[in-house]
Amino acid sequence: MRSHNNLYPLAVIGLLACVGLGLTGMAAGQRDVRPARVQSTDPAIRLEGYAAHLEMTKSSRFQAVAWSHIGPTNVSGRATDIAVVGPRGKSYTIYAATASGGVWKTVNEGTTWEPIFEKAASTAIGDVAIAPSNPEIVWVGTGEANIFRSSQAGCGIYKSTDGGKTWAHMGLADSYTIARIVIHPQNPDIVYVAASGHEWTENAERGVFKTTDGGKSWEKILYISPKTGAIDLMMDPADGETLYAATWQRTRLKWNDPRNFPGYAESGIHKTSDAGKTWKAINTGLPEAQFRGRIGFDICLTKPNVLYALVDNYEKSGTEGPAEATDSYGRPSSGRIKGATLYRSDDRGENWTLTAPTTPETKTLLERHSGTYGWVFGQVRVDPNDENTVYIMGVPLSVSKDGGKTFHELRGMHADHHGLWIDPENSDYLVNANDGGIVISYDGGETWRQFRDNLPVCQFFNIAYDMATPFKVYGSMQDHGSYRGQVIRKTERFTGKILDGFEAVVFEGAPGGEGSSHAIDPVDPDIVYSAGFYGRITRSDMRLPERQRTKSLLPANYPDEPPLRGQWVAPFIISPHNNETIYHGMQSLFRSYNRGDIWERISPDLTYNTAAEMGDIPYHTLFAISESPLRAGLIYLGTDDGKVHVSRDGGKTWSEIMSGLPYQKWVSRIVASAFDLGTVYMTQNGKRDDDFTPYVWKSADFGKTWISIAGNIPFGPVNVIREDPVDRNILYVGTDGGVYVTKDGGKIWSVLGSHLPMVYVHDLIIHPRDNVIVIATHGRGMWAVDADPINEKSKRRPRWWED
Repeated sequence: MRSHNNLYPLAVIGLLACVGLGLTGMAAGQRDVRPARVQSTDPAIRLEGYAAHLEMTKSSRFQAVAWSHIGPTNVSGRATDIAVVGPRGKSYTIYAATASGGVWKTVNEGTTWEPIFEKAASTAIGDVAIAPSNPEIVWVGTGEANIFRSSQAGCGIYKSTDGGKTWAHMGLADSYTIARIVIHPQNPDIVYVAASGHEWTENAERGVFKTTDGGKSWEKILYISPKTGAIDLMMDPADGETLYAATWQRTRLKWNDPRNFPGYAESGIHKTSDAGKTWKAINTGLPEAQFRGRIGFDICLTKPNVLYALVDNYEKSGTEGPAEATDSYGRPSSGRIKGATLYRSDDRGENWTLTAPTTPETKTLLERHSGTYGWVFGQVRVDPNDENTVYIMGVPLSVSKDGGKTFHELRGMHADHHGLWIDPENSDYLVNANDGGIVISYDGGETWRQFRDNLPVCQFFNIAYDMATPFKVYGSMQDHGSYRGQVIRKTERFTGKILDGFEAVVFEGAPGGEGSSHAIDPVDPDIVYSAGFYGRITRSDMRLPERQRTKSLLPANYPDEPPLRGQWVAPFIISPHNNETIYHGMQSLFRSYNRGDIWERISPDLTYNTAAEMGDIPYHTLFAISESPLRAGLIYLGTDDGKVHVSRDGGKTWSEIMSGLPYQKWVSRIVASAFDLGTVYMTQNGKRDDDFTPYVWKSADFGKTWISIAGNIPFGPVNVIREDPVDRNILYVGTDGGVYVTKDGGKIWSVLGSHLPMVYVHDLIIHPRDNVIVIATHGRGMWAVDADPINEKSKRRPRWWED
C-alpha cells in the first residue's frame, strides 16, 4: 500500500492533466476542441483511496460525533440476490445482497438482520454465494450487474471463511460488476465468476474467471471483447466439469439505456465440458445474434438435461400502436420489442425451443413483463424437483406449471424481481429478492412474509427540509416514491432529558415520485413542491384532502419549440429572497413569481445540446441551480454535460464559466456562498465515465476562475457540497464513501463522525434553525448528527451581532 500522502496525487492524476491544459469556456457556436474526457480510474487507486478513508476515519478529530440512523423504519430497498444455508430446520441462515447497502445476514429466518458487509471499497452487491461443502465460506461479488439508473460500481470480489465476520479482498477489482459466483460443490478452492465489466466504458476485465487456489490467483477462461462480459453462469449439478455461461454485449450511454446497437452480435450462451479449458456457443433455436440482449438461465437440479433461458429479445413486436409513442415515464419510445422470451432445452443446451410466448395471452404478458427495462432483470429459476415449474423475474414474479407455456403472476410483495431461491427439500419454500427487499413464502408463492422494518436499505436520491417543529426531512426513494419523516432528538423516557443522538422513525408518503426533488415553503411548511420524473413539477397543499391537494406546474411549451428535457431528478429551488419565487431547470431555466402558476423562460438552452446524444434518456439538461442568498438575481447553473453558467441580472444575460474545469463532467451541485458575494462552490461527478476522481471546486470571482479544494479527500465521486450556515470556513461534502468536513475552507478535510457505514451519500442538509446535519444515502436510508460539535453554534454570538 502507498502511504496516504502519496495516494491523493495519484487519485487526481487525470484531473491535473486536464487542469494543466488550461481549458477555457467556449463561445456559443464555437467548435469543440476540448480533449477527450477523463475515464476509467485505475482500480488500485480506488482501493488505496478506501484504505486512506479508513485511516482518516480512525484519526478524525470528529470521531466522537456519532451518526444516528433516523429511518425510515418502515421501508426496505432493492435486493439483488440471496444465498440460503440448508437444510431448513437445521439452519435458518440467509444472506441478502443489496444493490447499494452491502450484505446482510439473518440466522433466524429474518426475525433479525445484521449488516455483515458494510466496510469495503464498494458496498454495491452483484452476487453472494455460499460454498456447498462449507457454509462458513461465503463469497461476495461487488458491483450491481443490473446497471439500473442508480447502480454503483463494484471494486472486485471478497471472501469470508467465518460466515461473514471478516472479509478479504480477493481481486478482480477492475470488473466493476459481478453477476454470478459459482463454487465447486466438493472443492471450495475452485470458484468461477461471471464478470460483466464496466457499466459506462469498455474494459478487458470481463468474462468468466476461474480460481483453483481460493482466490489467490485468477485465470480468464472465457473472453469475447471489451464490450462483452458474462451476465450469468451455472454449473451442471451432475458434472462439475460442465458449466454454462451467458455473455452480454453492452455499454451504457448517458443518453440511452443499454440496448442492441447495429453490429452487436456477441450476446449468447456458451458451454464448457472441461472446466473452462474450451468453450462452444450453444445458441441453436435462440433469436439471431443481433436480437439477443441480456440472457439468464437455470438448470433443473434433479433433471440437469433440462435448461431454461430467458432472453431479452430485441426483435420488433409488431403490435405497437399510437399508445406506444411514449414509454411509462413519458419519454419517446423507439417501438415495442418482443422483450422477455423463454426457451427450453432438453438436451443440455444443444438445442433450444421457444416455450413462451406462443399464444396471444402469453405474448401480451411477456412483452410487458419487464416494462421498458428487460436488461434490468433477466432471471429465471426452475423448480429443483419439477422441471415443468419455472419462475421468471421482471416487474412481476410469474410462475408456469406447464413447462413455460402459460404463466400467472404471483402477488403480495413488492415489484421488480432480481433473485429467487427454491428449497431443494421443499419446493413450496421460496426466498425472493426484489426492489422492496427480501420476502419469504412457505406456500409456493401464495402468501409472502416481508421484512420492511428490520432491513433498512432504502435508496434515497436527495433530501430537503421544512421549518416545522420538529422539522421534517423529505426525499425520493428508488422504486418507492417520496417520503418524509420527523427529525427527533433522543430523550430520556421518564425525565424528558435530551440525550445524544436521534430517533429512528416511521416515514410517511410525501408528494412526488421515486425520482423527485423537493422544496418546502419556508414560511408555510404545508406547501410542498416536487419536481421529478424527467422534469414534471407539482405544488401540493398538505392541508387539503389527498385528491385535491396537488396541482401540476410544468411550464407550457410553444408547438414550434423543442420538447422540454429534464433530468430524472430535475433541479428546483425556492428563491432565498421571496418564498413565492421559484426556479425550475430543464434544458433552460424557468422562473415563476407566483408559486408556479405562470412561468417565464429566463435562459436559452445552456447545454451542449448535441443532436447525436439525444436518446431514450434525457441528457443535456440542467442539474444544479443556486441563487445567491446575498443578491437576488445572481444565479448559477450547472448541467449534466459539464457546462456551468452565471447570470448577474436575473437571467437577462448568461456567461459561461468553465475555465480550468474538466471536460463534460456532470455538475452534481453548485452553491453560492451566503458569506461572500463573489464566492461559489461546485462539485462534479465522474461516475458516468467510470471516473472516481474527487472534483471539488471554489471560485472567489463569480466563476471566472476555479481552484480545486478537493485537498486530501481520497476518492470520489462527489455528490454534494454544502456551506455551513454559521462558519464561512466550514464546508461539507457527501461522496460515494461518506461525509467529509473542512474547517479551513478546503485545505484539510476530515471524515465526519463515526458509526456510519461505507455508504453512498447522495445529498446533505444543515438545518439552519436546529443546527442538525442530515444525509440522504443511496442504500442505507437517512442519518443525522448534531452540527454543534463542528460549528459550535451554541457558543457563538448571532451573525447580526457580528455584522
